[in-house]
Amino acid sequence: MKITEVVSHVLQYDLPEELGYSQQYYAKRSAHLVEVRTDEGLSGWGECFGPGNVALANKTIVERVIQPMIIGHDPVDREVIWHKVYNLLRDHAQKGMPLQALSGVDIALWDLTGKIAGLPLCKLIGGQQRDRVPVYGYGMMLKREDLASHLARFEEEAAAIKAAGFAATKMKLGLGAKSDVRLAEAVRRGVGDDFPFMADANHCYTTNDALFVGEALSELDAYWFEEPVAPEDLDGYRELRTRLKVNISGGEAEFTRWGWRHLLEGRCLDIAQPEVCALGGISEYLKVVALAHTHFTPVVNHVWGSAVAVAANLHLLAAMPPLPGGLFPREPLLEFDTTDNRFRDELLAEPLDIQGQVARTGGFASVPEGPGLGVEPDRSFIERYAITL
Repeated sequence: MKITEVVSHVLQYDLPEELGYSQQYYAKRSAHLVEVRTDEGLSGWGECFGPGNVALANKTIVERVIQPMIIGHDPVDREVIWHKVYNLLRDHAQKGMPLQALSGVDIALWDLTGKIAGLPLCKLIGGQQRDRVPVYGYGMMLKREDLASHLARFEEEAAAIKAAGFAATKMKLGLGAKSDVRLAEAVRRGVGDDFPFMADANHCYTTNDALFVGEALSELDAYWFEEPVAPEDLDGYRELRTRLKVNISGGEAEFTRWGWRHLLEGRCLDIAQPEVCALGGISEYLKVVALAHTHFTPVVNHVWGSAVAVAANLHLLAAMPPLPGGLFPREPLLEFDTTDNRFRDELLAEPLDIQGQVARTGGFASVPEGPGLGVEPDRSFIERYAITL
């Protein structure tokens, strides 16, 4: 079997309402799917991390830079392909969008390999540790409204996410350190004393502001404090981890095993959050998880994207060994964005229905059972939402 074509499908639609986080507001939802086609009519699907214009830029990289390098290769030769592409791009692309583009291609190759072998992804990468994964629901995005409106909405939304059956919830930060503490207090009121909640800053703080917020999160018994400072600020991460009781998490903006090596050897994180659709795909993700576990750092994947990304992460989390082991090991969590996302809920011929599963099971989602990722996008849906350069 040979690769004959690599196609990018960039999808987009207008959200029903504008949403925001600490870096920007956005009014459109986008997704970038990668389809690797073969001479035997079989296709594999992957996804590249990155919104809007980033997705369009990555489409160019996938189709004009990576595609010519891999046409004619056997799709099962994933490591051969990965290292060929990385080595040829190394002078230009050790981080950032080219790695996001390679990620989508690599995930599609793993999907193809699973279909060829007749095995689900979780079996290919080592076996199924669990047949279902606990899910946390995140929402509580920023809007163009005053603090009082944010406080009331965050408390109400946090309570609704808990009532929907999720195992935990996560909020956004970004109004400023003092206001953000009040937002966290509202979330704690919304979920009560014993329900886990997390807070995501999207690297908006200086170290001093992060210490101020982190101390409050510790008092509120937050589970983790995500991306408190800029991803380049490893010294800041180390200082926060040393001085705060709350778990420090991050890593969604890090790429490849070489980038992750610095985070982990520097003891910067209590919880690692690799993004498989960005860091280099499944081939590289497996190396990053091995590196994290070598440093005794638990992994909770970052997940933001379509149903393809969700399916891939369900398999990855199902196959992840417990760290540490024991009768009652710490379980990995699936991140689930509770805001409007047609590319997650309507993309597939047979939807995953994560929210329905969570409600029925008390917080869990099952792993797709078919070969590869175990899901197939609806091509008519793709055609309806596709955009071009």
